[in-house]
Amino acid sequence: MQNQTFPLILSFGVCDPVGAIGVQADCAAFAALGCHGLSAIAGLLVSDSARIENMYELDSDWMAEQARTLLEDMPIAAFKVGAVGSALHLAAIAEIVSDYPDAPLVLDPFLSALPDAGLGDEEMLSALRSILTPQATALILSQSELGRMAELWRDGADGKDGDLEEDVAELTSSGLHYVLVTGSRDEQGACSNRLYDAGGEVARVEWQHLPGPFLGAGNTYSAAFTACLARGMDAPQALVLAQEYTTGALEHAQRFGMGKFIPSKFFRP
Repeated sequence: MQNQTFPLILSFGVCDPVGAIGVQADCAAFAALGCHGLSAIAGLLVSDSARIENMYELDSDWMAEQARTLLEDMPIAAFKVGAVGSALHLAAIAEIVSDYPDAPLVLDPFLSALPDAGLGDEEMLSALRSILTPQATALILSQSELGRMAELWRDGADGKDGDLEEDVAELTSSGLHYVLVTGSRDEQGACSNRLYDAGGEVARVEWQHLPGPFLGAGNTYSAAFTACLARGMDAPQALVLAQEYTTGALEHAQRFGMGKFIPSKFFRP
């Protein structure tokens, strides 16, 4: 027997009975990439492989108690924050992670499978921007999701390419290290994930769009990116390996029921 050697990652998010998204999916991807996942649950989903029917929030104090109990016992290599139910959850998470400034913090707060895409009101978007992104290593979101956030500081923000670098600069000016914009398409239709810091684009990785439909592709990517940071990679390295892992997981996806394909977390790049 030996003391713990795998990096430990604490994931804040929802509990999905399918295991396609949320903390169960995170933990599976962490394990595939040599990390061990811990969880603090913010909500319970009612779902199948086709759709999410409902989400029931757990009290933010209960979630915080889960996290504090784990943190008093174990050293954490990184944090991941997924979709949560309210601004109270975001505030509780922000208070907790502020005690661990050296651990990478990855934010993936939008969940398109939810009826409200995971951040349903301006209060949550404002809380994300003001109290969590200034502490974060990376914020992962699509260009349209960046456009939604940009409504906080721009008139008529629509997330178009002409606004993207200005919006990234707005976020990084608060202390956020990186913005990772996923699923961008160029004029030829090629897909890419682009990593930005305060100076602009620092890296990108291109990938071939797969038809699907998939449930949990974005969750798989953000979990893989977090695991790479927990293992000591820098963000540009994590960008590439996370995409390699996600592409393999999608290529080996399985259809569990009558709904969408679930990425195979057992793929190893």
